Amino acid sequence: MSNLQLGLAMLGGLILAAVVAYNAWVTRKSEPRKADSTLAGTDADAAERQEPGFSDTHLLQSVSTPGGQPDAKPGEKRAGLDALIDVVATLAVEGEVSGDAILAAMPGTRRVGSKPFAIEAQHSTSGEWESPRPGQRYKAIQAGVQLANRHGALNEIEFSEFVMKTQALADALGANPEFPEMRDEVLRARELDQFASTHDAQLGFTLRALQAAWSPGYVQQHAAKLGFVAGALPGRMVLPGTEAGSSPILSLMFDTQAALAEDPEQSALREVSLLLDVAHVPRADQPYVRMREVAKTLGEAMDGVLTDDQGQRLPQETLDSIGADLETLYEALEARELHAGSTLARRLFS
Repeated sequence: MSNLQLGLAMLGGLILAAVVAYNAWVTRKSEPRKADSTLAGTDADAAERQEPGFSDTHLLQSVSTPGGQPDAKPGEKRAGLDALIDVVATLAVEGEVSGDAILAAMPGTRRVGSKPFAIEAQHSTSGEWESPRPGQRYKAIQAGVQLANRHGALNEIEFSEFVMKTQALADALGANPEFPEMRDEVLRARELDQFASTHDAQLGFTLRALQAAWSPGYVQQHAAKLGFVAGALPGRMVLPGTEAGSSPILSLMFDTQAALAEDPEQSALREVSLLLDVAHVPRADQPYVRMREVAKTLGEAMDGVLTDDQGQRLPQETLDSIGADLETLYEALEARELHAGSTLARRLFS
């Protein structure tokens, strides 16, 4: 082989190596960013902690102890029936009735149409209203159905179903029920529903990847550093509330199919969502401030940009304006005795 042929062969080899290296670089650049394996142990533990549950029954019924009701926070009412958001019917009884008898007579479902339905009884010794308990004695009973929730206002059909359920309970216990006027309660339900509809804020921000996409593990690792834990659904993480059993402060959502993929690390995410259900989180927790801080931190760490759901960047002026509007909303809720994060607010906005 001549020197020319040898030189051309070497040049060709170098070009081929360069092409292979370039293709490998392009492939790496196009792959979704993956979690750092050196941090996987610590962050995996955080990401696997589960979102605390909070059932409708817990929201609807009182949680008193034998010694009486738990102390309430400022602006908070006890977690039982309340005429502010419930239709309440009284069931007069002669003497006392056992908790076992009440429980045996209660209807099989705790809903009337789309509204929660509950029974409370007044403890013969403490005088407190609570959910009936076995082995206890009660001197009065009341039944209630919620006036409104995110499914709408209580209507005439639902009110009639409430009356039938309560009447059946009264008949079984030998009690005498007294119901409020249907027309008045339906009007009250519509007014409350109108107020709720105009003061129901569920904020959503989108964090979009500027260049390389993210793998689910990459997102989870960065979110875990900020205190997020795994939610009840695939592709959901939550920032837990400050108290046990409270609603999460924020939710972080990404594509469910990516979370359920056979190899999630090969899934490419171009965006994640941050969500705040305003009425469910106490104002004192400053959830909107935390939301902005989380968005800023994740954006810087993951090379992303904050946008609305239409893909438009959110400037600081817009974010500040949203914050000012939220303060007005908080004040309106408090004026109605529906403080954000309170049991009543969570029930109404559910």
